[in-house]
Amino acid sequence: MPVIKKRKETIPRVGIFGVGYAKYWEQFEGLYEQMMEKQAILLEKVEKNQVEVFDFGMVDDVQGAYELLPKLKAANLDLVFCDMLTYATSSTFGVIIKSLDVPVVLVALQPDKALNYSKASTYQQLYNDDICSLPEFTGVAVRMGKKAPDVIIGTLHDDPAAEAEISTYCNIARVLHDLKTARIGHIGHPIEAMLDMHSDATMLTSHFGLHIVQCEAHEIVNKFQQVAATDVDKEKVRILEFFDTPDPVSDPISEKLRETDLEVAARVSVALEEFVKDKKLDGLAYYYEGPENSETRQVMTNLIVGNSLLTGAGFPMCGESDLKCCIAMMIMERLGIGGSFAEFHPVDFKENFILVGHDGPHNVTIAQGKPVLRSLKKYHGKPGFGAGVEFKIKEGPITMLSITSTYDGKFKFVIAEGTSVEGPIPPTGNTNTRGYFKPDVRTFLKKWVKEGPTHHFALGVGHHAETIKKIGEYLNIEAVIVE
Repeated sequence: MPVIKKRKETIPRVGIFGVGYAKYWEQFEGLYEQMMEKQAILLEKVEKNQVEVFDFGMVDDVQGAYELLPKLKAANLDLVFCDMLTYATSSTFGVIIKSLDVPVVLVALQPDKALNYSKASTYQQLYNDDICSLPEFTGVAVRMGKKAPDVIIGTLHDDPAAEAEISTYCNIARVLHDLKTARIGHIGHPIEAMLDMHSDATMLTSHFGLHIVQCEAHEIVNKFQQVAATDVDKEKVRILEFFDTPDPVSDPISEKLRETDLEVAARVSVALEEFVKDKKLDGLAYYYEGPENSETRQVMTNLIVGNSLLTGAGFPMCGESDLKCCIAMMIMERLGIGGSFAEFHPVDFKENFILVGHDGPHNVTIAQGKPVLRSLKKYHGKPGFGAGVEFKIKEGPITMLSITSTYDGKFKFVIAEGTSVEGPIPPTGNTNTRGYFKPDVRTFLKKWVKEGPTHHFALGVGHHAETIKKIGEYLNIEAVIVE
């Protein structure tokens, strides 16, 4: 299957500073130099994760902490690693954690797996005293009115678990970096009956930092009218390389992909690419019907193929004008786990799973096998007709994220983990995945709906509930994991 190239790579800004105790350096010759060697190794580990690293050296007294603080703030960082090189008094940390408004992670990676007890010395203890100040630092953070920082504990060498944690936090920084600068386009309005879809654009900026760009349908229609025939032909070739076009099966509203529907889908896809480029968008939520039999309706109801390709390229698009789900899809995409538009479909009580999927935008990079295009005579519940995208999510672990709104106007993350299991899906021109959730489908659904989610959610691959929960907490958004 052809690979979709990312539209742009996210390079978060990650700061690293070490902490130590100034009194040690005169007492133990060479200890300071070894501390800096340890920090250099951490820098290398972080740099492997496609991030921009800012090295702020070591802080070993309170004066250094006060001098470091404005430098940290000026660097516009997305996340900070505090390297716990040896014991350090919390005066090197208190003012920083009090005043810094980005996540701080304490990293305690001990160079030796254990002391050589027959040859142990105070020097060797201090060289390996990475965890010594952890309780002091977390306790002081709480006294400063902040949450206790997250902690990575392990060894400096040959510790895949610690390196995986570092990678996870770099991905969290990737999410936070893009959320606070994203331009999410919005066209039209949620379907009138979907009260759970409505969002306050100002509150989205308040909680996530992103900006909602209010756009008009005619901006895409104008691009559609100007697309060159050669560009349409190229796009048709690209679409047919990426999608399979099988014969219809059991659904009477589906047909083998018609040439006319491929032509429209390709022309709209080219127009859509030009539109998002001109508007400098990072995502788009849309729903717009347009007058019956109009060109506007033809264009706005045939975004499905183009938006699925864009979503796979790292540009989340969400139908039914669901801005909150678009953000959930962006979070998953920046974590590198996909993020496809989904809702619950019928339950299979015989085999204890539920179909999860949707019509419209999907992340084709996490499809099981080659995605399918079918011509649909009608889009159920919506006007229009044309090409529909069909596939299932890769088999294996999956994670769901619903971003919902609460009565007091705040946001809430509702998260769950499950499994995409093997088996056929309905041949309806929509995505559908056989989702298995513990302990059984009835119990899980009761617990899920009790948390007040929206009916849409982002669906990604792998189990990442704890990571997404951390993102919610860093954004000061309530986050619950349904288990």
